[in-house]
Amino acid sequence: MLAALWATEQALTPAEIQAGIGGGLAYNTVHTILKRLYDKGLVLRDVDGRRGAYRPSKDAAELTAEAMHQALDRGPDPIAALQQFVSGLSPEEEQALRDVLDERPSPGGRET
Repeated sequence: MLAALWATEQALTPAEIQAGIGGGLAYNTVHTILKRLYDKGLVLRDVDGRRGAYRPSKDAAELTAEAMHQALDRGPDPIAALQQFVSGLSPEEEQALRDVLDERPSPGGRET
C-alpha cells in the first residue's frame, strides 16, 4: 500500500490504490489498511468533500531510517548492532555510507 503511495506525487483514493495494486484486495480491505496506516501516522488523509485521499507522511528512506533508529534503541548494544550491519553491506553501500559520513560536519560545527 505504501509503495503505491510512494510511486506518485499525488494523494490517492482507496479505489485508486486498489486499482494500482492490481485489485487483488477488496475495497473494504484497502480502506481498513489505510485507516490503520493513518492511525499509526504512516499516511495522511486529505479530505475533499466526502471523498478521502491518502498520501504517505514520510518517504521510503525516512521510514526505513526511523525503523533502523528504533531497532538500535531497542537493543542492548547499538554499537555491536551497527558493526554487524556494516559488515553485511555491499561495496557500493559501504562507499555510500562513507560518502555520507565524510559530508557530515564534525562535532562543534567544524568541517573535517
